[in-house]
Amino acid sequence: MPPDAFAPDPVRGRLIINPAAIIVVCAIGLAALGITILFSATVSFQQGPYSYLNKQIIGLVLAVGTAFVVSRVNLENARRHVWIVGGMSVLALMLVLVPHLGISVKGSRRWLGFGPIRVQVSEFAKIAMVFCLAHYLAINQTRIGDFKRGYVFPLMLIGGFAGLIILEPDFGTAALTLVVGLVLLFLAGAKWRYILPTVAVAAVGFAVMVIHNPNRLRRFTAFMDVEGNKDAGTYQLYQSLSAFAVGGTDGAGLGQGRQQLHFLPEAHTDFIFAVIGEELGMWVTLGVVAIFAVMFIAGVIHLRRAPNLFQFLLVTGSILLICLQAIINLGVVTGILPTKGMSLPFISAGLSNLLLMGVLVGIIVNTQRAWTRPGLDSGRRTMKELSS
Repeated sequence: MPPDAFAPDPVRGRLIINPAAIIVVCAIGLAALGITILFSATVSFQQGPYSYLNKQIIGLVLAVGTAFVVSRVNLENARRHVWIVGGMSVLALMLVLVPHLGISVKGSRRWLGFGPIRVQVSEFAKIAMVFCLAHYLAINQTRIGDFKRGYVFPLMLIGGFAGLIILEPDFGTAALTLVVGLVLLFLAGAKWRYILPTVAVAAVGFAVMVIHNPNRLRRFTAFMDVEGNKDAGTYQLYQSLSAFAVGGTDGAGLGQGRQQLHFLPEAHTDFIFAVIGEELGMWVTLGVVAIFAVMFIAGVIHLRRAPNLFQFLLVTGSILLICLQAIINLGVVTGILPTKGMSLPFISAGLSNLLLMGVLVGIIVNTQRAWTRPGLDSGRRTMKELSS
């Protein structure tokens, strides 16, 4: 992609609709729905509904604070510390695998503990990968056609992050990381004849790992026959589909659902969309899907004013991390994809994902402010200085 593609366009710079504002409004709406439905989803929990509700509210406050801070950072100056951020993320991914340091839950080591707080390291590793990859591709923009520097090296960067996440193991997040990385690589100018074989090799690799993991193989084969395995491998999915069936078009009513009464595991996290379907009905669930679609479209419109490749790729990665994660979660909960634990952005309970969403929205708001100010070409000059 030639540098002139990111030259300032004064006509495009004066949009009547602010895409970043649309994304922020959508995020607020989803978060409000999340708080409402979380209270209902945890009503029968031993800790009481207020325990999770209070944690979620605290998480949202921290996420808003994080978004505000990130929105004020000079992204071009932050690039000077990109490899420090990447190195710290890789170190954290390694520490999570160390016994007695990484916290193991249901056979997976994905968390580091700081007192009462648990942080899922892979959530922040995703944006660190995007940050490092966007910087590398920007300073090597004229060498993207070179197989070694333009494809092998960035692929090693993507594979390093995804490989460490697989070791936790977390196949879903690793796959998301790999897909986002390859999309950014393609948008930077990498050739299809390099990317397609990579996708094929990655697919075969994931298949081999699933085959050699009895639990994941059993989960996948059970997914092929949900009804026949409803008492074992697909119990959670079966209960999720039952929730949508009970909810119908209008829903059973807020607080009137039964799936969260210990019928549906992880009703407040990975499967909270099923609770929305049961209590609020089809129209609200379609509304949630529409909101994520609007966020994606607004993000694409916003990208048209990117002043340089680095910021273009950074924002693209942020939008993809939000929307692809939502697609995976919605696909799993509705039975389109095999069961895989992944939060629904802005709605599911969980501090780490809320903070990540705060970072991603903060980046989008940051670039909206920067791209509508005079002197958009300063970003291009900074990029050339860094590459020289």
